[in-house]
Amino acid sequence: MPNLKVATWNVENLFAPGPDATPDQNAHFERKLALLAGVIREIDPDVLALQEVGGEAPLQALQNALGGGWPHRVVSDFPDGRGIRVAFLSKLAPEHRSDIVDFPPGPALEVHRVDAAGEARPVRRMGRGALRLRVRRDGFAFDIVTAHLKSKLLSYPRPYGSSFTPRNEEERAQTAGLALMRRSAEAVTLRLWANALLEGNDHQPLILLGDLNDVPEAQTSLLLNGPEGSEIGTRGFDTPDQGDDTRLFNLAGAIPEGQPAYSRVHRGRGELLDQIFASVEFFPRDAGNQRRRPAVKAWVDFATALPSVTDNPGDRAAEVAPDHAPVSATFDV
Repeated sequence: MPNLKVATWNVENLFAPGPDATPDQNAHFERKLALLAGVIREIDPDVLALQEVGGEAPLQALQNALGGGWPHRVVSDFPDGRGIRVAFLSKLAPEHRSDIVDFPPGPALEVHRVDAAGEARPVRRMGRGALRLRVRRDGFAFDIVTAHLKSKLLSYPRPYGSSFTPRNEEERAQTAGLALMRRSAEAVTLRLWANALLEGNDHQPLILLGDLNDVPEAQTSLLLNGPEGSEIGTRGFDTPDQGDDTRLFNLAGAIPEGQPAYSRVHRGRGELLDQIFASVEFFPRDAGNQRRRPAVKAWVDFATALPSVTDNPGDRAAEVAPDHAPVSATFDV
């Protein structure tokens, strides 16, 4: 069969202008749509996962800007407080869809947030719901899940809303710890969902991709791998083991040496926040009995060069190009 290509992209605050928008605001949105559409056409994925989509209207506008090449769109029913969601554009028709949002029972899922009065409040669901589709390509059916985990950006509740400046170091440390716990709980939720799908199932292809808001070496990312063992880049990668039934291989290890291995630049440091994981079914063996690695690329030059961002999102308000690069993977399945 032909190759299968997927991609993930945090398109940064893709909101459609409201009815009272100014001509400048409408023009800004149209410029953004044109840039996004041009890059998507160049990458040409079969399934594209998106993050920071402001609902159905901007997703449909992007689909229209693409001119019919991606006829299927699906958006999460569970936005965060800013109204951003995960979504898909796809050439392949979805057979099923489901939202992943509630934390399952378990000690690792007992996390809290702090309200404006400084009181601890339980958190029982993901801040932004994850979204799962089942699609089929020439008889090859697979599940694909996109997620946008809790940001590393810290905001501090205030009676008037929120602030990006802590009152003191104690507040900063407490807020940072709670944010890490929440991102971990969201990763655990995805991993438990993957376990239920994969365990005891000899042929259940799964791709998990999105903005994980941390690097591949972070514990929140490593949680999603599943059993340790024959990860890409290890000596055991080509040797089957018992963990393959539930393992998700992080494709960060398949980015060729010398190629960009980051998707965002924070204070001058590149980070691969946008990651793709795939189950063992996406690694068929070649004539030499070696597992085929997908072709993985971080498209960091999609708009000349990625900007170096700070911890103040207000600095990005006038920008057209997103601060994340798309990341794609092409499989020979």
